[in-house]
Amino acid sequence: MNPMPFHKYRPFQPVHLPDRTWPNRTITEAPIWCSVDLRDGNQALIEPMGPERKRRMFETLVQLGFKEIEVGFPAASDTDFGFVRQIIEENLIPDDVTIQVLTQARPELIIRTFEALKGARRAIVHLYNSTSTLQRRVVFGLDQAGITQIAVDGAKLVKQLADAAPETDWIFQYSPESFTGTELDYAVEICEAVMDVYQPTPQKRMIINLPATVEMSTPNIYADQIEYFLRKVKNRDCIILSLHPHNDRGTGVAAAELGVMAGADRVEGTLFGNGERTGNVDVVTLAMNLFTQGVDPKLDFSDITAAARTAEYCNQLPIHPRHPYVGELAFTAFSGSHQDAIKKGMTAQAQRNDGIWEVPYLPIDPADVGRAYEPVIRINSQSGKGGISYVMEHDYGLELPRRLQIEFSQVIQKIADETGKEISPQLIWTSFEEEYLSQPAGRFSFIGHRTLPDPHKSERRNLTASIRDGQQTIELQGQGTGPIDAYIDALGRHAGIDITLVDYREHAITQRTADSGASSEAVAYVEVKRPDGRTLFGIGRDRNIVTASLKAVTSAANRLVA
Repeated sequence: MNPMPFHKYRPFQPVHLPDRTWPNRTITEAPIWCSVDLRDGNQALIEPMGPERKRRMFETLVQLGFKEIEVGFPAASDTDFGFVRQIIEENLIPDDVTIQVLTQARPELIIRTFEALKGARRAIVHLYNSTSTLQRRVVFGLDQAGITQIAVDGAKLVKQLADAAPETDWIFQYSPESFTGTELDYAVEICEAVMDVYQPTPQKRMIINLPATVEMSTPNIYADQIEYFLRKVKNRDCIILSLHPHNDRGTGVAAAELGVMAGADRVEGTLFGNGERTGNVDVVTLAMNLFTQGVDPKLDFSDITAAARTAEYCNQLPIHPRHPYVGELAFTAFSGSHQDAIKKGMTAQAQRNDGIWEVPYLPIDPADVGRAYEPVIRINSQSGKGGISYVMEHDYGLELPRRLQIEFSQVIQKIADETGKEISPQLIWTSFEEEYLSQPAGRFSFIGHRTLPDPHKSERRNLTASIRDGQQTIELQGQGTGPIDAYIDALGRHAGIDITLVDYREHAITQRTADSGASSEAVAYVEVKRPDGRTLFGIGRDRNIVTASLKAVTSAANRLVA
């Protein structure tokens, strides 16, 4: 094996911050959320959104509770410009929602941006230019002073145009793009130069946005960068410190969480992490992570599947089936030990009923995000008795005894091994019926019975049972301490089989019917010992509990002679 060319890369230099404080903090309230789905996420699409998809995404973001939404880069395309005009002119922006637009620090783009925003009630103008050492060297060919001048000149024009349109409540935002690749002291310097133009106050704060345009380090270093910046920047009370993490290293969510711990007030991101390259930070995961810690996320994902379908439609991109909280398999367990723990956890949860969610392997109640319990358990060759018994109980009302769970799981295991596929609840039920409940498939079929006390022995019963043995209908006679014992005696003498009852269980199933409301049916489980010492089960169902019990013995006899 040839080694990968790791020598081409240099490690990211950590921040010297030995007295960092962020590791000792916890997040106790949600940050300000700003969705950038309609700009940062849209620019990353193979097929960018048209007006209809843009409007659908905007309306969904409003319904989810976003109060700040970046609606486009109006100077970059006629589509974005037209959409900004549409939502302003058609009065589609709720009073409690502020739109945000992006512009580079270039005069013609800034002027076009303000043309798009004419008549807006309230708007954030997001100005940016790239500041990293790499981009200064290879893209712009400018030193720090030259890059700062671009930012300052852009801010001055933004301020001038805003002053000329006082009917709009303007909020100024500045991003040193590629902040993570910028010297920290220089990042502070250029942001302060822009602050000097905008003159924010505690009453009228501006937004300083520090983007990990490319995620270049471990999340703890990003947190160090944020804490360092906030220690150095002047007039902290005059700014809202915002994060804009990307996910190049796959740790965008962690970087955002640690950045908030380091003092950030606001996070920009997209639904489910769509964005350039490996994506923007996933706001849904961030919000739901807060939710799992008992913190109000200030966003409503009670119907998370609907939000996912909108994102998939508007972005024309699928969401991974194992995506946190929303993926098709997010609340699914295939492993037998997981399934068993979930089943027991669900039972304990229902019995405890204290309002606190505690179920193994499920960090949240799926119902809280509009998901159902039914798909929690899925069965394949890796599954065990716990998952199968969960399906039987929650889908079909059968509370299988533990040893029956083990026995039936072997039936399903054989099917799973032979097919190599997932086993659906319907196939589990069909297999259960064929194995235990389908009398015509066996040698014996139970028809009916009657019992009378033995006139000579009061503690015993005489039983007459009608059965079908193959194609022949016959009557059997037996004696025992009760109907089950007497029927075992009758079957044993008729068929020459030795059946010893080991265990008996029963319970009722309540069923809803269209005409009469609710009806009950009895289910009986018998475990019998075979001549070789091993045991097997039989199961019967009937509205009469005694009949259900005798059907269960018939089931066991059929399986024994088979």
